[in-house]
Amino acid sequence: MTAGRGGRDPHAVCVYCGSSDGVPQRYLDLASEVGREIGARGWSLVSGGGKRSMMGAVALGAREAGARTVGVIPRSMVEREWADHDSDELLVTETMRERKALMEAHADAFLALPGGIGTCEELFEVWSAGALDLHAKPVVILDPDGHWTGLLQWVEGLMAAGFASRAPLERITVVRDVAGALEACAPRVDATAVPRSGT
Repeated sequence: MTAGRGGRDPHAVCVYCGSSDGVPQRYLDLASEVGREIGARGWSLVSGGGKRSMMGAVALGAREAGARTVGVIPRSMVEREWADHDSDELLVTETMRERKALMEAHADAFLALPGGIGTCEELFEVWSAGALDLHAKPVVILDPDGHWTGLLQWVEGLMAAGFASRAPLERITVVRDVAGALEACAPRVDATAVPRSGT
């Protein structure tokens, strides 16, 4: 189901981030800043379609800066009144798997902010797909305070144990500041890049 405007968006950044209540205020502020900076560049935002916590803050910040926002949310979450109905386009799916696929299809770049298990799952899916050359879109982690340090060290340990090559870490960009993160998400002139749809 689609609500709102259709058509091809400007350069679209898919932001993965925490959606739980109770996260520290600094992360809400970070999400809001990311949204505003996406709008300042004339880009659009793809998000998980929720209005709570960091997910809501990034969408609100983006719209306040003039960005078009596309939210993708499972029907069960809409029914719990979690949906961001202010999205320019709200795509409602039946399953979480469909949600992730639509978010990926609508995005030109992926940016992970601090988050929990769901954020990790989304990040790993697009990260591993990029490492396998299934898409050529940027995958970026914004980590101003070491939130992702343990995960990255664990991946380093996988390489040391022979379970992974260097390719996964070479396929991801880790940045400490918002400006650097969005620069890493910027459009690339690359004739070999896979189209947004991933097909």
